[in-house]
Amino acid sequence: MTAFTDAQLRDFVYEEARMLDEQRYEQWLALFAEDGYYWMPLTHGQADPLMEGSLMYEDRLLLRVRIERLAGQRTYSQQPLSRCHHLLQRPTVETAHPWHDPSQDQYAVRAAFHYVETRMEQQTLYAGWATFELKVIDGALRIARKRVDLLNCDAGLRSIQLFM
Repeated sequence: MTAFTDAQLRDFVYEEARMLDEQRYEQWLALFAEDGYYWMPLTHGQADPLMEGSLMYEDRLLLRVRIERLAGQRTYSQQPLSRCHHLLQRPTVETAHPWHDPSQDQYAVRAAFHYVETRMEQQTLYAGWATFELKVIDGALRIARKRVDLLNCDAGLRSIQLFM
């Protein structure tokens, strides 16, 4: 068992957002466990990503494909590249979350955010909450699941190009 402090868990979340803002996608992808998922529910309070539609529900393979698309020479929607910025509320360690069990090397951390995605003259603001289900693998924290709940998840949304 590897015990992580609340400060280390919060720092993990801050660093994850910074990697996205700095377009360090390979490093970001390495934060995910091999069986990790990135999930963006379609409805408020959605409990199941498989039995209900989602805005995104991507495993490492799909995340890899998206990262490669972003870097592609023929990805005209990314010429010039989109950019993003995360503004996070101080993350909280969710001790009441069913996943959170430090004795099993499992942690849950949640952060409210404002996220801006921009490309050329188009700038879009999103707000929501990110919940990280983290597990310890070989002494390091890895994302088992990142759930991104948008405040307006049920609205007609523009094409989201990057990762929140």
